[in-house]
Amino acid sequence: MRAVVLHEYGGPEKLKFEENVPEPQIGGNTVLIAAAAASVNPIDWKLRSGARQKDSPLTFPAILGRDVSGVVRAVGANVKHFKAGDRVLALTFKTYAELVAVEDSEVTHLPDGVDLADSAAIPLISLTGDQLVRLATNVKAGQVVLITGALGGVGRAAVHTAKKIGAQVIAGVRGRAMDAARLLGVSDVLAIDDDRAIEKFGLVDAIADTVGGEVAAKLIGKVKQGGSFGYASVLPASAAALNPTVKITRVGARPDPSKVREFADDVRDGKFVLPIGLRMPLRDAAEAHVLGEKGGIGKIILLAPDSRG
Repeated sequence: MRAVVLHEYGGPEKLKFEENVPEPQIGGNTVLIAAAAASVNPIDWKLRSGARQKDSPLTFPAILGRDVSGVVRAVGANVKHFKAGDRVLALTFKTYAELVAVEDSEVTHLPDGVDLADSAAIPLISLTGDQLVRLATNVKAGQVVLITGALGGVGRAAVHTAKKIGAQVIAGVRGRAMDAARLLGVSDVLAIDDDRAIEKFGLVDAIADTVGGEVAAKLIGKVKQGGSFGYASVLPASAAALNPTVKITRVGARPDPSKVREFADDVRDGKFVLPIGLRMPLRDAAEAHVLGEKGGIGKIILLAPDSRG
């Protein structure tokens, strides 16, 4: 099969589009997906560069990618709920490829009315944002939660989940993006690049942080005693030490196909909007990484060879 392969850690140029990559093996509980698309996520370039090799080392040759959408090509003998021809979606691994093998327990059907290729943007960001709110902050109906990076993919998913729960949502974004953030239907907005605005900002029950770094360190002090700070990026160790009364939890997305399906249904119904910044051929994955790392593009979709999505 054709796939993008990484043979060693390094820059985007280390991603090689190859024509004769061994196809994945399938077992009794496996769904083999003919990919329509994968998507590019920050974890991809962190893995590629070696920045995450201490906690997530790669075995070379490696295939990156966490999201896949496509059509079922074949299923293992024990698979009951999927058949060849089904349109499906999954959070898995090794998705920069023509064929992706996934455990059936991690796959969900894609509802009619949702674009097959664009749906590849859904799994990782939806699960990260959802679990950031539900599990890490554990915010309840009526409580106030600040969600930073609210216009990013994970931030949008977090806002969506928090609003569904019935929480009062404040969107934290850069000052120039405040008008756009208001369109998310939030209760209020905060300029997270404005120290004066942060200083004036009152205490909240919880913060769901997708930005990390200095922004996270400045904001964690705005959580009420006994409140929660959930994060998906990086929190300086000193910030945790200075806020001992705050429950701090880092989230990493875990497979939850029913929740992925819920987000896909909401996309179909117009309740959740996930803008696609760019669609590129899979063979251009290296260029997609360059653009993704620069930022400002939005979600990048990698279209599989011969994809009809």
